[in-house]
Amino acid sequence: MKYIIGLDDAGRGPVIGSMVLAGVLIKEGEETKLIELGAKDSKLLAPKKRKAIADALRKEYVYHAEITSPKEIDECDNLNTLEATKAAIIINKLSQTIKEEILAIVDCPSVNTREWGNLLQSMIIKKDQIKVKAEHKADFNYPVVSAASIIAKETREDEVEKLTKLIGNFGSGYPSDPYTKEFLEKNLDNEKVQEHIRHSWATVKALKSKGNQKKLF
Repeated sequence: MKYIIGLDDAGRGPVIGSMVLAGVLIKEGEETKLIELGAKDSKLLAPKKRKAIADALRKEYVYHAEITSPKEIDECDNLNTLEATKAAIIINKLSQTIKEEILAIVDCPSVNTREWGNLLQSMIIKKDQIKVKAEHKADFNYPVVSAASIIAKETREDEVEKLTKLIGNFGSGYPSDPYTKEFLEKNLDNEKVQEHIRHSWATVKALKSKGNQKKLF
């Protein structure tokens, strides 16, 4: 019997909060069951429906989610490399007790799918047993990656909810969100907020530069 692991991320672009990468393990042939549960690209699902499907997936399948903090993102040299590292952690964890062949399908974050796929393959412990397939739009084309997309998104939403209770309403956390921009402008120097901001993001750098210019006059 062959196994398949689907992987996808959520929260890669926000300026506030963590990034989540999730992996879902299925047996080959279970894709139809995933479709019956409603698995599709998380971006195509309404929040209430997405949550219900995520709950069903979590009960039915083995999965693992890696939460990457803003600090980890700020300190990494390359976000694509960091994501490959997190993907390898998930694959290695989900494959620990499996002796059969595994196909790991990843929604690739890099423009160069071949290079990124080779990088991920090099980080896998069971290299002879596990084959990596890194593709763009994998979350749309493969139900198992859609399932990972849904779990990643819901895990990210859970993290946002916890963070909102801790530091207040910051909107979606994305740089284009007016609520997020306003929150950053008001709380950039707030120590309670510091560890939850991605300081390496251009949005934050621009606000810091603007603040420093004001201090000069």
